[in-house]
Amino acid sequence: MKILRKIIEIDEELCDGCGQCVPACDEGAIQIIDGKAKVVAEKYCDGLGACLGDCPQGAISIVERVADDFDPEAVEEYLKSRDASDNSASSEKSQINAPETLACGCPSTQMQTLTSCKDNNKQEISKGPAPTSALGHWPVQIRLIPAHAPFLRNADILILADCAAVAYAALHQELLADRVVMMGCPKFDDLPDYEERFTEMFAKNEVESVTVVTMEVPCCSGLPVAVKNALQKAGQTLPVKEMVINLKGEVLK
Repeated sequence: MKILRKIIEIDEELCDGCGQCVPACDEGAIQIIDGKAKVVAEKYCDGLGACLGDCPQGAISIVERVADDFDPEAVEEYLKSRDASDNSASSEKSQINAPETLACGCPSTQMQTLTSCKDNNKQEISKGPAPTSALGHWPVQIRLIPAHAPFLRNADILILADCAAVAYAALHQELLADRVVMMGCPKFDDLPDYEERFTEMFAKNEVESVTVVTMEVPCCSGLPVAVKNALQKAGQTLPVKEMVINLKGEVLK
């Protein structure tokens, strides 16, 4: 069924066929065909734009148009059939023993129990008094903070993928102090809306610095891209500091 929705669009004139966007799409919607990246089927593209940050040519954008509705069940079947044709018998066996993943195929939905992490941290967490919260304003959700909020003026801004707040144990001590935090989920929220909000915020407030903290999963990759695009639209030249957190709460970069 065709509906009006957001979907990615690839500018073939800008695309050089490097293929970096292919592994970034966990639904398998993008393939290199005749030297260019193409969407193989509209129903495989969720329109969330996890691939945006992986195109060095800026050839990928999100548009709103009439397209086939995203079909997670079709994605699951497509990924299974593709794996079956590409993998050897040994890789098929390893696939049977892999962690359970939800229908969309995204690593962010891969169910895992981080037992070693829990055991290693249990004793440390129980020691000493509870730390003091460093949160200095409210609200904290990106969609709820107006561009005229007084705490944005001359602020050091921390833009945080909300899963990172749970994963990174030293969040309050190392990142929140003296920063204005904005939280959101780049997978389930509207990235173009984020970009518009950031643009207005950067244009109206003399922001001092921007730090973006995301998880290691691909669906977070669109968040720093939205921030950089917004700074450009607002005519600001601030550097963007990026931090990536893994599932064990360790800083990767």
